[in-house]
This record gives sequence, C-alpha cells and structure tokens, in this order.
Amino acid sequence: MALLERVATLIRANLNDLIDKAEDPEKMIKQVILDMENQFIQVKTQVAVAIADQHVLAKKGKEQEEKSAEFKRKAELAVDKGQDDLARAALERLVNFEKMATTFRQQEADQRAQAENLKSVLQKLEQKLAEARTKRDLLIAQHRRAKALGKASDAQLHIGSQSKSATFDRLQDRVVHAEAVSQAKAELLAEDVDDRLHTLEKTDQVERLLTDLKERRRLNP
Repeated sequence: MALLERVATLIRANLNDLIDKAEDPEKMIKQVILDMENQFIQVKTQVAVAIADQHVLAKKGKEQEEKSAEFKRKAELAVDKGQDDLARAALERLVNFEKMATTFRQQEADQRAQAENLKSVLQKLEQKLAEARTKRDLLIAQHRRAKALGKASDAQLHIGSQSKSATFDRLQDRVVHAEAVSQAKAELLAEDVDDRLHTLEKTDQVERLLTDLKERRRLNP
C-alpha cells in the first residue's frame, strides 16, 4: 500500500541526517515536524475511513444473514403448505443471500485487518512524532548554543588577531609619542620662561649697578 510505504519511510527517516544537510537547521527541524504532523493527520483519517468501511461491511453482512434467515422460514412454510415451487424459489433466494453474507463477512475480515494495520502505523507514527518533538526542542537549543559559541569565538579571534594586536600597539605608540612631545614642549616652554626671567633679573641688576656707579661718580668727582 503506497500510504503505508510513505509512512514507513517517514518513520525510518533520520532527523539528524536531515538537519546536517540543512542550511537553516531550525527551519528544517520545524518543516520535518510539520510534514510528520500532516502525515499523521492523513493516516488518522485513513484509520477512521477504514473503521467506518468495516462497520458498513458488517452491517451489510448482517442484513444478508437476516434475509437468508427470512427466506429459510419462507421455504419451510412453503414445504409445510405443500408448495414445493415456492419452497424452491425461497431456497434459491436463501442460497444467494448466504453467498452474499459470506462475501461481506470475508470483506469485513479483510477490512478489519487493514484497519488494525493502519492503527499500528498510526501508533508508531504518533510515537515517532512525540520523539521528534522532544528532539526538536533539544536540537534547536543545541543549535542556538552552537551559534552563540561560534559568534563568541569569532569575536575572540577577531579581537585577538595579529592585525588587531598590531593596530593596538601602533595606537599605543602614537599615544606615548604624543605624550612625550607634549611633555617636551612643556619643558621647553618652562625653560624659555626661566631664561627670560633670568635675563630680566640680570638686566635689572645691571641697571642698579649702573645707577650706583653714576651716583658714586657724582659724589666723588
């Protein structure tokens, strides 16, 4: 049966293999679950139809048995009344109804076996679906952890790469150099102020000496 073959194939499917081949594992997991849920609904519908057909066949078979019993009574009545022709006609109908009843009983038995087979498939699919749903949650959580770890590792490698380290060292050297230049400028500026002050003091001292000298020369011509 094609339906059973498709269900059996689905039940035997390895979810991990499908996920390994998927570009988006989470999306693939959800799609697999959705496919299994749809398949489960289809099989469940087939089970319901099979059971309904079984009941119909059983009803039809019972009707044929009742008609067979009815014509048996009629044949007996005809014999009791001495009407052999009517008895033969009733018996012919009885044989036909018994044959039909046998056919319906056989079909009912076949249909019952088919329904039981579908029930078994449905039960296996339900178990597989429950397992897949549990595995889905685990695999999605695992996938998200792996993505987070991958991003963290990439960031760490990016930060710790030689190029970044070299760039950081160059920036540090530039800062140190700029600081040294600023300090040198400050020192030079300080020295320039000191020199000017020293020159000013020296000039003032010379002027005082000159004034004193002139005063002495004026007093002692």
